[in-house]
Amino acid sequence: MRQCCTLQRLLPTILLLSVLLHGCALIPFVGKRSNEPQPEDEGDVSEEILYDHARVSLRSGNYIDAIERLELLESHFPFGRYAEQAQMELIYANFMRTDFDTSIVAADRFLNLHPQHPNADYAYYMRGLANYQRDRGFFDRLLGTPEPLRDVTSARQAFIDFENFLNLYPASIYAKDAQLRMIYLRNVLAESELNVALFYLQRDAWVSAITRARNVVENFPQSAAVPRALAVMVEANHKLELPEASNDALEVLALNFPDYSGFDKDGNLVIESTVRNRDRSFLNALTFGILDRPKRKGRVVLEPPKLDVPLPPSLDASASTSVAD
Repeated sequence: MRQCCTLQRLLPTILLLSVLLHGCALIPFVGKRSNEPQPEDEGDVSEEILYDHARVSLRSGNYIDAIERLELLESHFPFGRYAEQAQMELIYANFMRTDFDTSIVAADRFLNLHPQHPNADYAYYMRGLANYQRDRGFFDRLLGTPEPLRDVTSARQAFIDFENFLNLYPASIYAKDAQLRMIYLRNVLAESELNVALFYLQRDAWVSAITRARNVVENFPQSAAVPRALAVMVEANHKLELPEASNDALEVLALNFPDYSGFDKDGNLVIESTVRNRDRSFLNALTFGILDRPKRKGRVVLEPPKLDVPLPPSLDASASTSVAD
């Protein structure tokens, strides 16, 4: 009788254990299929098969798996036929995984090892593209923060990377896209510098405002921010009681940008009052400028070029290029 009671108490526990064991038996079917070759199981396969598996993973968008296989290929066959191709494809795979820092490191490593490679232009281009995407955070895109108001350190480095790339490979198939991105980045950097100048202007830091505005005019003369930068120089020099410098900036503005919106119908420059801290509401100050924003002139919106990341040149294409050369 006592044994029967004990068995009844243990019966729920036994049933629970059987269910758990049955569930564990099903777990392998949840992840990767057991018949698919795993990277850790491919140490003894041939170089060509390992590369083919890496390419399949890359084409299917399984970038983590592709990276594992490409790194395994490079470590097992460092002087093989596919070693250089694996190094180049690691640039792409890490970029598509949004690991831009590792993509930049992979590009630098490829260029250091193979500076005369027929597809070195791809590595230079992807290095610039990785820096271009580097600081485009999810929350910045979600909240719609204008890019000139973000940290532009990576944008500045991307501009330098694309400039170096175009100097080395002006006829590259990636040159046109790099040129479009340089135009966009030039406007972003100019707008960023102008925003700093306006910041100083709002706080009556006239000399600093002039310095920043002059940087826009001298370093980004083809950007859309130049006329507004000249207007800042006119106002700041006027506040400093430097009429000659103010008139010089005004003359340049009038001669080069006669249709600037700041001119009235008589050709006089109208300086609009800026929004100062004392004009902000308590709610605006409490939310760091997010809510109840004071009315001010609209901000320039910059549209980035569409991002279309090119696949690495194929091994066959590289071979035909080297033969043609």
